Amino acid sequence: MSRAPTTGRYVALALTLAVAVMSTACGKGQDAESGDRAPGVTKDTITLGALVDLTAVFAADSKTVVQGAKLYWDTVNKNGGVCGRRIEVDVANHGYDPQKAVSLYRDMSTKVLAMSPVLGSPIVTALKPSFDRDKMLVSAATWTSQVLPDPNFQIAGATYDLETVNAVDWLTREKGLKRGDALGIVYFEGDYGGNSLKGAKHAAGELGLKLSEHRIQPTDTDLSTQVNAMKTAGVKAIVVAAASPQVASVTTVASSIGLDVPVVGNTPSFSPKLLTTPAGPALTKNFYTASSIAPAPSATGDEKRFVAAYRAAHTGEQPTQNGVMYAYAAGRIINETLSKACDDLTREGLQKAFRSLTDLDTGGAVAGTLDYSDPSVPPSRQVFISRAAKDAPGGLTAVGAPFESDLARSYPFGK
Repeated sequence: MSRAPTTGRYVALALTLAVAVMSTACGKGQDAESGDRAPGVTKDTITLGALVDLTAVFAADSKTVVQGAKLYWDTVNKNGGVCGRRIEVDVANHGYDPQKAVSLYRDMSTKVLAMSPVLGSPIVTALKPSFDRDKMLVSAATWTSQVLPDPNFQIAGATYDLETVNAVDWLTREKGLKRGDALGIVYFEGDYGGNSLKGAKHAAGELGLKLSEHRIQPTDTDLSTQVNAMKTAGVKAIVVAAASPQVASVTTVASSIGLDVPVVGNTPSFSPKLLTTPAGPALTKNFYTASSIAPAPSATGDEKRFVAAYRAAHTGEQPTQNGVMYAYAAGRIINETLSKACDDLTREGLQKAFRSLTDLDTGGAVAGTLDYSDPSVPPSRQVFISRAAKDAPGGLTAVGAPFESDLARSYPFGK
């Protein structure tokens, strides 16, 4: 991915990220002549691995994650790299197939210092034993709390269960959901959907809501049966822990049968391309996301310049919340970690540096400040609530400031 020279289209742009300036800090690391270096580290380069889905259900998200990561690291390299070294990223496509991901990782693991990112909850679950064996630091492009308290995982913000807890709390405060009402949830089988369901069950129990649960597969794209069942159950709101095709079906079917209720999705649930389809009007009327990653219109400072550079480099592409914006956030976090580990560029040194981050400000890319000192809990419990907006970059615009509900603050982990 980033082995190719930076293209002139956006090198000329005035994108001087604060993290790029920070990254010029250079310790000696391991002795350049000893040959006793960690995998992926030479005297000139640090190589990261990326496992993404370029051909299956999250292909659109993965494409923009890769584009955003390339732009981020090309800019960092232009400004001196990290620890005096260029950052290179080795990208492989797992096609949302855990078995394929295991095979790809086996080939990649001896050639990279860390993984940034690995996309998909089932992929992370399948590879977890290998990551543990290799003491591999992993930027997880998933927000499942199933990886807690494993110290190898870096999550960019609140987990899916916390997203859902905050979303349900917001629905009670802003959308009239009240004790005794029915709440629908459509969720993927597996860690992603199951983790969101866990949060929904907790919130429903605490708030006195009745839950109408509907488990689906990633291949299910016509959800008429599920939506009609939720209408029969009298739901006053719906949570969707799935991908954009399922969101399109839920909102379109609900609109067609007169189920006029708010629909809230987790971080991976939305693509701005939906707004140009027949689902567009229903989405702009009723669809929201709950995510720790900032929507593009909320970007400020260096992040705002990054968004402008991305749009200039990729005409016609959108700076998506769960793609480009995530890539920027993940880049900020791993950049800070690498910079703190310059004098010990080993996997153990990287882990130590990562857990020393206790008050990391990503410049608004991730809601709140991030505390990675305790691997048993997420680094933040805050989310942005964003609504679908056709004319907004990335198709989403924030509804108010990021927040952490009382229910999320008291939500227990490790049980």
